[in-house]
Amino acid sequence: MSYAIVGFGKIGQALARAFARSGIEVSVATTRDPESFAADAAAIGPGIVPRTLADAVKADVIFLAVPFSLHADVAKALSTWQGKTIVDVTNAYGVPPETLRGLPPSRFVAQAFTGGKLVKGFNHLGASVLAQDPAVHGGRRVVFLASDDDGAAADIAALAERLGFAPVQLGGLAEGGLLVQGLGDRWGPLIFKDLHKFDR
Repeated sequence: MSYAIVGFGKIGQALARAFARSGIEVSVATTRDPESFAADAAAIGPGIVPRTLADAVKADVIFLAVPFSLHADVAKALSTWQGKTIVDVTNAYGVPPETLRGLPPSRFVAQAFTGGKLVKGFNHLGASVLAQDPAVHGGRRVVFLASDDDGAAADIAALAERLGFAPVQLGGLAEGGLLVQGLGDRWGPLIFKDLHKFDR
């Protein structure tokens, strides 16, 4: 299984740190030349590999860590996303709800990635918290996941475990996804909830 993070701002770099801590190689990409962020990638770890967007989207699992408004631009990188899982780390806070044609934000994003399987996740924590080691006081930091594809959700839950997090599945995008989604001037009730699971 190969992994990529598209978007290398604060959230993208926080995700990259999680991969680096766990010794899992991950490609990182933006719309810029990889050389322009190679030093930042190297500072995180040797397994953080700068790529062009065209190369990064060859991965099996792609973390979408760009502003919500840019998701459609990323989706244009492939004519079909068949066989790929997209982890939607975006938030639609500030986006007028009427522009989404009545859809939950992650369902709206999923429409752009034709043929792909979308999992909402890793978006409810701020970058500074997400970047920290998820092992806290003998427990593990929780990440919430939602998807309309049970198999994809299970795969990303397993990856979250490898990254040291405690995944909590919330169900489908229309129900669970809204619990961890910003939209318009509102945040979902689980946004910014820094919870921990203790395996006892």
